[in-house]
Amino acid sequence: MAAPRNQEQRSACVCGVTGSKPMAETIGFVGTGRMGGPMAGRLLDAGYSLCVYDTQSEATKSLVARGARLAKSPAEVASSADIVLASLPTPDIVKTVALGPDGIVAGNRATILIDLSTTGPGAAKAIAEGFEARQLTLVDAPVSGGIKGAVNGTLAVMVSCPQATYEKVQPILKHFGKLFYTGDKPGTAQTAKLANNLMAAAALVITSEAVAMGVKGGVDAKVLIDIINASSGRNSASEDKFPRAVLPGTFDFGFTTGLSYKDVRLCLDEAEAMGVPMVCGSVVRQMLAITNAKYGASSDFTSIAKVLEEWAGVEMRG
Repeated sequence: MAAPRNQEQRSACVCGVTGSKPMAETIGFVGTGRMGGPMAGRLLDAGYSLCVYDTQSEATKSLVARGARLAKSPAEVASSADIVLASLPTPDIVKTVALGPDGIVAGNRATILIDLSTTGPGAAKAIAEGFEARQLTLVDAPVSGGIKGAVNGTLAVMVSCPQATYEKVQPILKHFGKLFYTGDKPGTAQTAKLANNLMAAAALVITSEAVAMGVKGGVDAKVLIDIINASSGRNSASEDKFPRAVLPGTFDFGFTTGLSYKDVRLCLDEAEAMGVPMVCGSVVRQMLAITNAKYGASSDFTSIAKVLEEWAGVEMRG
């Protein structure tokens, strides 16, 4: 890391180092909410110094308490670190943080933005193009695995960026989980992420339908889930989401209906633009639209199962 250019940067470089861990470069992090917070915390654990920003002050408190420096804008973060990470909820917010008047492009130090958000390939391409004049590089790196994966460092991290940049950011991204390099074109990692999230939502919809039918027919919900998981129908919903959030009736898996709906809509929009028909995907989108309308965007996306419970007149518990 280059020597700090002023006293402010010198102070930033000593933040977040604990115990006997070696001094490490300063990393910027924008968006320290439910997913970004745990990932930023893992970087502190690894000995990195952090400069953080979030529109919600509560989201940065625990990180600041551990020594991270609090910035007043994404631009200030990008003036305090060579590499900035972002974990944000929507494509429009990501584009504003990257390209807005107080965004990453307005900083004077950062050369790389690692976007951990799910934005779709269109937004990734737009940001990469917007960075060209400032010689900034976008690393498209959406993640999958939920809050639990963010906390434990077991996420799947899909990455697209130039090969030389990938080699530079690998040591940082490895703290989050397993890396999958998808190529050097902006947006290819986003395409992979949207495909995955469509399938995750589809598994939840079809499992909810199947278990509702089973319960209506007299089969205990837990017994049916156990049968499915020992058979050819097992999937991410039957193995994880139902045991954790549906059978107990907590509906608190940790991913909101609004975000799942956003991801599936993005996926179908991109598929339509590519000329790829998504008949099943359209049904999944409609189920999420219904769940979103009934329970709200902030509800857990396992609330899809509650829609099926109401329609079938059953409760899937066990």
